[in-house]
Amino acid sequence: MAAMEVTEHLAILDRDGKLLAAAADSAGLEATVPSCPPWQVRDLLRHIGYVHRWAGRYVAERRAERLPDRPGEAELLSGGPVDAELLDWFSAGHEALVTELTRAAPDLACWYFLDAPSPRVFWARRQAHETAIHRVDAELAAGHVTSHEVTPHEAAFAADGVDELIMGFFGRDAEQLSDEQRAGARRRLQVCSTDTGQAWHVQLISDGTLATQVQRGGGAADCTLSGPASGLYRLLWNRADPPTAAVEVSGDRAVLDSWQEGMRVTWQ
Repeated sequence: MAAMEVTEHLAILDRDGKLLAAAADSAGLEATVPSCPPWQVRDLLRHIGYVHRWAGRYVAERRAERLPDRPGEAELLSGGPVDAELLDWFSAGHEALVTELTRAAPDLACWYFLDAPSPRVFWARRQAHETAIHRVDAELAAGHVTSHEVTPHEAAFAADGVDELIMGFFGRDAEQLSDEQRAGARRRLQVCSTDTGQAWHVQLISDGTLATQVQRGGGAADCTLSGPASGLYRLLWNRADPPTAAVEVSGDRAVLDSWQEGMRVTWQ
């Protein structure tokens, strides 16, 4: 799979952070975020504002070690500035992250947690996708509920996001499974991007909560998802249902249901 350039990820990080702020301002801080219940927009801003600052510290401070464990979600969402300052606080953290990544040297050395050619490449990619998905949350909160109203993701970027999710996050988790977790029945999910021509294959444990094997390309599947990369991206991140994402589901729909109910992404 052709890698995107750092400059492309940084341009999307910059754009989507600004779109997120605009959608949050339009929705209002008390608006619910339907894709992240029970969050309100203020919770979304506190979450992504913290993540931007957390990521930015590794880049700005050239930190070689992982920061101490982040606060619990309840503590995180109860912190931060007062409501009147929240949007400006988010925008300041986003701008600082973009600035630090833009001026970072290609040979930047710092901690990172998924396979990547370099720390700078990793953080630019990871924060572009973190921000892009939460931008969708903000637009959904503002009432943009169809695939035509949510700002679309470019096909190449969306496919890159599917690849990061499957090969990065779930590939990492698959490598860490115990023999006991690997044993037993398997359910196979095939993901096919119709506009970029790419495909991914995932083997899941029987309840669908853990991936045991991931690969690029095709394979025998119990359930196949076919559609545009942008729709697949939002569907696999649980930001859209198949009709809204223009994704066709064939085979055993229960495999997709298990993915949506049980799969979780962890930062570290």
